[in-house]
Amino acid sequence: MTPEQAAATAKTGLATIVGAFAESPQTLRRARLLGLSGWAYHVSARAGALGDVRPETVAASIGMIAPEAVIDGWEATAKTSAPMEVAAWHLHELCTWGVEQLGGFPRLTRLHELTRRVVSAVDYAGLPLFAAWRAMPVPDQAPGAQTAVLLHLLHEHRLGVQLVAVRASGLTPLQAIIAGPEGETGAVAFGWQPPYPPAGPIVRRLIWAESVADAMAGQAYAALDLGERVEFIGLLESLRHRLAQ
Repeated sequence: MTPEQAAATAKTGLATIVGAFAESPQTLRRARLLGLSGWAYHVSARAGALGDVRPETVAASIGMIAPEAVIDGWEATAKTSAPMEVAAWHLHELCTWGVEQLGGFPRLTRLHELTRRVVSAVDYAGLPLFAAWRAMPVPDQAPGAQTAVLLHLLHEHRLGVQLVAVRASGLTPLQAIIAGPEGETGAVAFGWQPPYPPAGPIVRRLIWAESVADAMAGQAYAALDLGERVEFIGLLESLRHRLAQ
């Protein structure tokens, strides 16, 4: 398994694990307690690590969500809460979730070690959200909390290189979504308004972008040797199945 193959294989597992946290009742409850809509919370929880920046900066950093939708969510949060505070609360909830959901994972120590090495190897040039999140102090030193944060960072890393690769391919974010498996459904979910471009002519470009993203993400996975990469993917899949039960 090459570093690029490890990055490609890890993509789904990371998205599933981080998605389990994002959709957990605790996380959704936090949005309600802060008086935010689910959309405003999603935008500010993810991008709040950037600090007090203009909404256009947030839209550019997130990239794949329609700029108008990002700006609406960011400005809605700013009326009641500082986005950085929302991100800090999100990180706290992530740690709590990690202790509760990952703490009993049989090989947690090994998963933590391997994930930490990959995260530490990431070159964050061009990845503002990853860099901002990696700089956030983690409020809980428990293994489950630390591992949850590291997995979140790896997922953010993948999203960041994906955006860079999409733009390098000549695709717009909307075109990349339309050419992907979710098509127009994904475009609606990410706040893009019709009319939508036809998918057929741009699918090949998206395939190229995915290969570039795998190569970029794979640079960090080169911190592990072949056996460790296979082991890491196995641990990630075991955790994913455990959370799905």
